[in-house]
Amino acid sequence: MIMRFDPFRDLDRLAGEVFGAARTPALMPMDCLRTGDTFVVRFDMPGIDVDSLDVSAENNTLTVRGERRRRDPEDAAYLVSELPSGSYSRQLVLGDGLDVEAISAEYRDGVLTLRIPVAERAKPRRIEVSHGDQKTLGTTAGQRMITVEGGDSRTERRQVSAGAHT
Repeated sequence: MIMRFDPFRDLDRLAGEVFGAARTPALMPMDCLRTGDTFVVRFDMPGIDVDSLDVSAENNTLTVRGERRRRDPEDAAYLVSELPSGSYSRQLVLGDGLDVEAISAEYRDGVLTLRIPVAERAKPRRIEVSHGDQKTLGTTAGQRMITVEGGDSRTERRQVSAGAHT
């Protein structure tokens, strides 16, 4: 249901292989899992200012942005500088079967957790098939009535002739 979109991932991988560069960790690594009717996406974002977090969804594309700022004294001189800082962004393309309007987000202990429910229309549902008898109006010998009940409380009835395909 979720498709990963990271246009620079393959370019980074290729550059690392060609130039023999050491692999650097992803700036916003994520986990995605499904539990019941909900997808849970977790982004590891330590040190991100919660006020800089922006989560938006447009045209089935989920965008997560955040900024990690350095807060150093003016007279500081770095001996080693390995902690990344700056603005980060990540996009995920969501499938049509997800309820984009009901996404919830929580940021705790450096982890942003998004919960994306499966849309009602995409949830599996049971379709009842009834067997019409000879006494039902509108049926004739060799036909049966099929009743299809959807999740939106509509009922559809079809008359199917024996041996016919629909």
